[in-house]
Amino acid sequence: MDPAQTTLDPTQITAVVLTKDEASNIVACLRSLPSGVRVLVVDAESSDATRTLAEDAGACVVVRSWEGFVAARRAALTMVETPWALFLDADERLGPALRGAVLAAPANGAVGYEMLRTTEFCGRPMHCAGWAEEPVLRLFRRERVRLEARPAAGGAAELHERWIADGPVGRLVGCLEHRSYPTIADYRRKFARYTSIEAGGVTSSPSRALAAAAITVVRLGWLYLGRGGWRDGWRGAYVCLMSALYPAVVQFRALRRLR
Repeated sequence: MDPAQTTLDPTQITAVVLTKDEASNIVACLRSLPSGVRVLVVDAESSDATRTLAEDAGACVVVRSWEGFVAARRAALTMVETPWALFLDADERLGPALRGAVLAAPANGAVGYEMLRTTEFCGRPMHCAGWAEEPVLRLFRRERVRLEARPAAGGAAELHERWIADGPVGRLVGCLEHRSYPTIADYRRKFARYTSIEAGGVTSSPSRALAAAAITVVRLGWLYLGRGGWRDGWRGAYVCLMSALYPAVVQFRALRRLR
């Protein structure tokens, strides 16, 4: 990259999207990307039209068997040939302001840029309980990051992974729109999947499971009152309740596996 260049060149960025049966999301995700960036879709053997739709939108598609979230992202990063990588999930979109901010980001000084992600639930963006303006590192120099799993309930499960930059990180204006939960049923399916994965990475016992259950009320009060979940009405109450239950559900699922 030219040292005199002041902002990022889109041809120096590869946008990477991981997919598995994301036909309903992939087109909108790819359309939200800045013009001129390279697009790589790493598909986990989708059975729907995901790959066809991605190719029709101009993406390079690589099919790879699923080995877990961390393994998939690390493998995808090795496929990036440009200096910069922009990682998105298929159910995420760059808002207009953020799309422009990507190309206006200084090319020198920072090794990565955070985006502020807001998650939608049942058709509306959430404002509290940790679901609004969550800073996530998604744009970075490919050789200056590492990936770490951060399971919400602790343990060794490779889930809720985060990129960590080796160097200074800036922050872009605009919104990364996360449209992961259009219905309660979608939320419950992912809740069941994630708690099952996390249960495989924790050591449980009756006392640990009961202790996790005992602090559920405290967690609920902290999320609903302390973090303002009440401001999102019934959506906030539901999310706070399920989030409070999450560690206990993980422990009891792990305990059940021991029997």
